[in-house]
Amino acid sequence: MNAIEITILSIILMIALGYFLKRIDFLSVKDVDSLNNIVINILLPCMIFSALYIADLSLMSSLGVLPFVILASSFITGIVSYVILKKMNLPDKTLWSVLVAIMIANTAFMGYPVNIGIYGSEGFLRAIFCDIATSVIFLILSFVLVLKFGGSPKMAVKKIALFPPLWAIILGILLNLLNIPIGPVLENTVDYLGNGTIPLIMLSLGISIDLSGLKRSKSMIIFTSIMKLAFFPLVAFFIVSWLGFVDLQFNVSIIEAAMPSGMLSLILAITYKLDYELTSDCILIDTVISLISLPLIIMLL
Repeated sequence: MNAIEITILSIILMIALGYFLKRIDFLSVKDVDSLNNIVINILLPCMIFSALYIADLSLMSSLGVLPFVILASSFITGIVSYVILKKMNLPDKTLWSVLVAIMIANTAFMGYPVNIGIYGSEGFLRAIFCDIATSVIFLILSFVLVLKFGGSPKMAVKKIALFPPLWAIILGILLNLLNIPIGPVLENTVDYLGNGTIPLIMLSLGISIDLSGLKRSKSMIIFTSIMKLAFFPLVAFFIVSWLGFVDLQFNVSIIEAAMPSGMLSLILAITYKLDYELTSDCILIDTVISLISLPLIIMLL
């Protein structure tokens, strides 16, 4: 088996383990929030910081273009989706519940493990820069939803400003460029914590899987899956081809664009009182479908 097959099968097995543990009542859906909080606030920031702290940042100028690919792909896909959804005469809350799921990709939770497994630390470094775009998209959509449905702009800014993975990126790059040592004990501790990120993410995804959502929101789930898993990466393909990307820059950009809907979209749906059950259904079914679509796209690269 090659690296791609091993990576995808390993991810599927870890997700399946999470689903199995839920089925035998060893873990439950109630545990997902706790697992995700540990990942987002502790393990994932450690993983990101560790990678950036030791990374060769001499290619910063070329890496800095990567967020643009995800950002542009998201907004082109979002605009096309908005026009189609608007023609369906859907209620605004339903429309935006689907739109946030389409525009926000799971560039971290799913993107990091896949790129690490296939391309190692070099792929991970590029995935981190792609993920910066997701935070920007989250912030922009927060302001749009504030204007559309009411809410506090301060809350939107605060969510991003206090987002631990964002600070991990800032501190990792800053300490690397300034060559500031953190000491072997702290460095080891951060590494150990970071190593727990991927297994916990996959278990959490497995526990979250609920196929009953397909019955509740079939048409919107199908639409979301087509736009997120096919149209979004297709747009990214044209953008990276136009920019002249090659090798890792090209492959990681496409893979990150092909990720399923991200959990940040559910945060938006809950915060701005959208149809969060619909958003959740789109995310979960989308993630299951991506286990088929992702390997196909990766094999085409």
